[in-house]
Amino acid sequence: MPVPVAVHAPDPISREGALSQLRPHPHIELREEPGPGTVALLVDDVLDRAGLTRLRRAVRGQGARVVLVVRRLREEEFRDVVACGVGAVVWRHEATQHSLVQAVLATARGDGHLPADLLGRLIRQMGTPPSRSATSGGRPGIPAPVLGAREVDVLRLIAEGFGTAEIAADLSYSERTVKNVIHRLTTRLHLRNRAHAVAYALRQGYI
Repeated sequence: MPVPVAVHAPDPISREGALSQLRPHPHIELREEPGPGTVALLVDDVLDRAGLTRLRRAVRGQGARVVLVVRRLREEEFRDVVACGVGAVVWRHEATQHSLVQAVLATARGDGHLPADLLGRLIRQMGTPPSRSATSGGRPGIPAPVLGAREVDVLRLIAEGFGTAEIAADLSYSERTVKNVIHRLTTRLHLRNRAHAVAYALRQGYI
């Protein structure tokens, strides 16, 4: 079933460029506006106030999953992106047809993607990596939550860029099992998305 995708860009040339990259793919159906079950591809140079408003509206108001294509993200902008639950970011200089299509399809599956440098930035935002016996959330005497072997295996493969189907095949699980592992983990630890879960596992020294 084709993935519905709505593209927004600040100018007609950028929008048409993104559309021309996506249009030939048989598993993508272009739409004019995002909505529930839609992937919103937002293209911009920098994430200014107007861009952040569009991002929030797409995620919270229209129920779309977002792929953000941007030239750069400052620290405070990246924090806003993570807080909104955006799991896929593509740098504009890396926005080839292949990378855009892969980001869109991964986001539609609920996988998402962050460039390696942004994943590292997310880890740094979470603080200096403590040992597994460190306290949780700055509360003395409360151990950090323990990750199970299945959770660690799944997060390790996410960190290596595997999607849900690839993780399921590698671990001999069903795709539903993989999704359930991720959902329970992010819910239990109050993590925003897969990238945040990977950052947590790295910070705690599990992967």
